[in-house]
Parts: sequence; C-alpha cells; structure tokens
Amino acid sequence: MTSAPGDLRPRSLADEAWLQGPVRRVLAVLAEGGYEGRVVGGAVRNALLGAPVKDVDIATTALPADVVRLAEAAGLGAVPTGIAHGTVTVIVDRQPIEVTTLRRDVETDGRHARVSFTTDWREDAERRDFTLNALYCDARGTVHDPLGGYGDLLARTVRFIGDARARIREDYLRILRFFRFNAEYASGEPDGDGLAAAIEMAPGMAQLSAERVRAELLRLLGAPRASEIARVMADAGLFEPLIGTAGDTRSLARLASIEAALDREPDALLRLAALAGIGTGAGHGALAERLRLSNAEAERLHQAALPSQALDPSADEKLARAFIYRFGAAAYRDGVLLAWARREARADDTSEWMRWRDRLALPERWTAPTLPVRGADLVSRGLAEGPAVGRILRAFEDWWVSHDFPRDELLLARTLSDIVKANR
Repeated sequence: MTSAPGDLRPRSLADEAWLQGPVRRVLAVLAEGGYEGRVVGGAVRNALLGAPVKDVDIATTALPADVVRLAEAAGLGAVPTGIAHGTVTVIVDRQPIEVTTLRRDVETDGRHARVSFTTDWREDAERRDFTLNALYCDARGTVHDPLGGYGDLLARTVRFIGDARARIREDYLRILRFFRFNAEYASGEPDGDGLAAAIEMAPGMAQLSAERVRAELLRLLGAPRASEIARVMADAGLFEPLIGTAGDTRSLARLASIEAALDREPDALLRLAALAGIGTGAGHGALAERLRLSNAEAERLHQAALPSQALDPSADEKLARAFIYRFGAAAYRDGVLLAWARREARADDTSEWMRWRDRLALPERWTAPTLPVRGADLVSRGLAEGPAVGRILRAFEDWWVSHDFPRDELLLARTLSDIVKANR
C-alpha cells in the first residue's frame, strides 16, 4: 500500500457498496486483459470521509482502444465519450462508468488540454488539481496515495498539487473549484498559497464559458460552508466579474442560517439571488444572461425579484394571499425567504422569527382558489365572444382578489352584473 506522509494509512474500502457490482466488473475486465484499473477521485475521497458516493470514475493503464476492445469482448457497452482525452464510457447493467487512460498534460490554454498517455500512476496524479482528488482505490479496496492527499483530507485542507499557479494556468475553472472544495470539504481558512494564487490569477476566469462558471458557482453556493467561503471571495473582489456585483454576503449568510433553522435543504439558486441582490434593484436579466441560466432558472429569478409589501409579516395577510394567487406558492416562498434574509434583526428576537416563519408557511394552510367565473359564463349571459369577455374577466378577477376572494354567491353575481353593465 502507498501511504501518506507520516505513514497515515487510509482504511480499506473493500466493503464499500459502490466498489461491488458494475465497478468491480470493469476492473476485472481490465485486469483480465493485462491492465490495471483503479477508482480515482471523488468516490475515494467521499468514501474516506464517510460522505455519499455519487459517481465512480476509473483510471487505467489501458489505452482507449484497448478499453473499447476489452469491454466489447466482455459483452459490455463502450462509448468513446472523450476519446481525445482518453475517456471511454463503459456501460454495465445500464450503469455508465467513465474509464480514462492515465495521462499527462502536454499543453494547456486555461480551458483545454492536449494530453499524452502514460502508465505512470504518479504522473497521472500530478496533473490533477488538488491532493485530496489524487487518491486511488484498486479492486481489493486498497487506497493508493502518491501525493499525500490523505493527510490533507484528514486535516480538511484543500491544497493544489505542486505549484498552485501552474495548476490554475492549466484550467482557470480551478479557481472556483478551489473555493467550492473549501466550502464542501475543508475547515478553517483556505490554504494560504492556494488563496494567493487564486486571487492573483482571477482575471483568467474571463476566458471561461458562462456555462462552466454557472455550474461551479451553483455547486459552491449549495455547499455547507458556502457563506463563509463567499465572504472570503467577496473580500478578495472575486464576485464582481462573475455576477456583476460585489456580493451581498450578509444576506447570503442569513439565508443559509434560516434554511438550517427550518431544516430546509440548501437552495443554490435562491442563495445566488441573495448574493446578487435580486429583488433590491439588481437586474435579474443581466445575471441570467451573464451565467447563461436556463429559462426556468431565469424565470425563477424574475419572480423572486418581484417587490411586494405582501412578503413582510407586518402586512395584512390578504396581500400575501393575493400574491400567492397571482404568482404561485413557489414564488411566494422564494420572495419571503429573500425578504427575510435581508431584514436586519437580532438573532434572539423570537417574536420576529415566529412572524416570518408564520408568513412563510401561509401556502401550507391556504390554497389559492379558482376564479369562480369563466368566459363561458359571460357568453351564456349574451355577450359575444371577443376582447370584451377578456376585459370583463380581468376586471372581475381584480375585484375578487382585492376583496380577498369572497365566496358569497349573491355578492359575486351582483358584482359580475355591475361589471358587465359597465363594459357594454
């Protein structure tokens, strides 16, 4: 076994569920062909931390063509998904597993790399980003640690492999990954050398695609220590080129604390809205364009930006009901959470906390009713189909909402008649 400095020996991962079944099958196919394969990166890191393992990637000494040949001979699917970089996706029982040939980066431009293949595990490790991602696990469950990543993992430290500036120069997205991994896995302040390099080389992020920045930023904001690390980034002036503002880290931190107190899962997009000042005059459209947000994400930010007194617990609850009717319960909850996060209040003010929580929970005890009048009802009264029907329906709906959704049938009928007469 290769161990970390100081003979820190990682535990065996032989009994991990993810190492069984399809993964073990792929490793066995490679071994039968005379090649070595090891699980690498996130799966090994998370398993050692006791965190959930989502994706399993395999590194191998086999060339891509050999991986395809061996997989197909074993009756497995093989798709050359990233052949230029040595990656073949092997399909076992409908489960895709990426298998990548050991490689070294020959030339990089900050976004892409030209690679050559190798059979040297240490060379493969040295071209990766952080030491805690350069951990390998073989089919027996033995963890191999060529660069001391296990020691950093135990210390909860995110450290670049080798020279931090060189690693960043290979791919400027590693700046955001440095902060994201600190938010997900580290404790304490970020590694000093890594932080200095990230700040110094931050202008290089301008060459990254908006899609890559969006994905990494949202993952960062959904991490456990997002608010702490965001404060470090804001102090370094890193948010302005990314989201067009210096970053409202106080609102972000308060939103995170509200989510935790309410036992809500971290909401990365809502945290982005808080950080970017959505709803306080900041343009959601510009942010959506800058980060190439999906239409659904952009629409959610648009609705979160709707200013409304109804979101404040001091306002009449009928205004809140009207908001829910007009825009939906999801938009209402987003709006309340953002307004709550921006409200300066003492943390021990229990009465205010209860008021905000009660206002947030309104959709749980009240469901928006259906408008009690339809266009067909107006046509049955002798109105010709056309624009007039729409105008009357809108006028009636405005009255009905402003009067807090009355149900009295006589009142509804009389009001509708008055509106019809006024619009003839």
